[in-house]
Amino acid sequence: MVADTIFALSTAPGRAGIAVVRVSGPKALEALKTLSPGLVLEPRQIKRARFYQPGGREELDDGMTVWFPRPHSFTGEDVTELFLHGGLAVVGGVLSALGGLKGLRPAEPGEFTRRAFDNGKLDLTEVEGLADLIDAETEAQRVQALGQMGGHLGRTAERLRSQVLTCQALVEAAIDFSDEGDVAASAFMEARARARTLLGELDGILADGRRGEIERDGFRVAIAGPPNAGKSSLINRLAGRDAVIVSAEAGTTRDVVELHLNLGGLRVAVADTAGVREGGGEIEKEGIKRGLAWARAAHLVVWLEDGGEEKEARGLPPEELQGGDCEILNVISKADLIGSEQALRQYEGRILVSSRSGEGIDRLVGAITAAALRRTGNGASALITRPRHRLAFEIARAEVSSFLEDPPEMEELAAERLRRAGHALARLAGRIDVEDVLGEIFAQFCIGK
Repeated sequence: MVADTIFALSTAPGRAGIAVVRVSGPKALEALKTLSPGLVLEPRQIKRARFYQPGGREELDDGMTVWFPRPHSFTGEDVTELFLHGGLAVVGGVLSALGGLKGLRPAEPGEFTRRAFDNGKLDLTEVEGLADLIDAETEAQRVQALGQMGGHLGRTAERLRSQVLTCQALVEAAIDFSDEGDVAASAFMEARARARTLLGELDGILADGRRGEIERDGFRVAIAGPPNAGKSSLINRLAGRDAVIVSAEAGTTRDVVELHLNLGGLRVAVADTAGVREGGGEIEKEGIKRGLAWARAAHLVVWLEDGGEEKEARGLPPEELQGGDCEILNVISKADLIGSEQALRQYEGRILVSSRSGEGIDRLVGAITAAALRRTGNGASALITRPRHRLAFEIARAEVSSFLEDPPEMEELAAERLRRAGHALARLAGRIDVEDVLGEIFAQFCIGK
């Protein structure tokens, strides 16, 4: 079946200096020559071109173009790219002209990348890395996405899968030569020795503190504390704008308000939560419940208490937030209103901040950044960046572990354990049986990618 030729604007829509239109498929070169009659092209060489309405002399634009013949292109098909002036009328005219050509149609979201995957130009982990690179907001996300797009995760999965296949071949040999006891026993013992080494490597990959997922999705910080402690004011100070409503009325914040910051090159999600107290109306109680739930799932809780009244601050959040996996940072607000030396002494060891004067804000940001860096390995590269990756490695690890624990006489079960481990690693790179995840992954891309 011959694939359609697809086209799309690959740069952001709207007025711009330059716009790039990409065309991929068997009629890509023909379409280009229809819009630019008489054009002589050499592969992979950019050339000036005048683009016209098909069959007419109405000029659409004076730009540049390049041709990538299959299979040496991003999609593995013939690809042409048209570099245009970025005016809306210019881009609209060229897209309309392409749409009027027989055999061409607009691309669907992620269709260029899907064709690259189908044609073996990218494996599934590289596709995900490309999606993450497009969405990267911070330096850490950019570095991580580039590493995955470069094939690091895919190569690791393939190398581990190769080791599993070696173990599987040894077990199959033990089964085939079961009537020759020494040969069978030797093959099976070698398979187990290799599997123990493989299990250690899988354990090392999984013992990463989920730093890759944290870098990709964001380090989660909950600003929590009693009502009127200054949580919303602190959020606004951190954001540098009036992101949330500030009021002297207790219970103003009724729901979780989340914003994203770039701290130390890391994406940090900071949430303003409802003041924690007894009583209040049903809506406020629901807000407190949601805030505590968000805080329990956070990586860091900034527990904020009011120091302005020079009262004894508990310094401890509710029991619901203690003893979990998240780190707790005790912070005292309204430092500019603390007048006595006695009050300052009682807050020793805690971070004092003032959202009004800015006192202590830099220290607080530094503490949050340090906590985020600790959880992400201080910039150490991470292999796993998505739950799908972790699940594949966990399945492979569980099957290899079961293979080592099963009785030696159960060779058929042992071979099946290894087959499942190899299958999980093959799914990671999209080699087999991944139709259930393809639609979700490629739908993340924009039309021109």
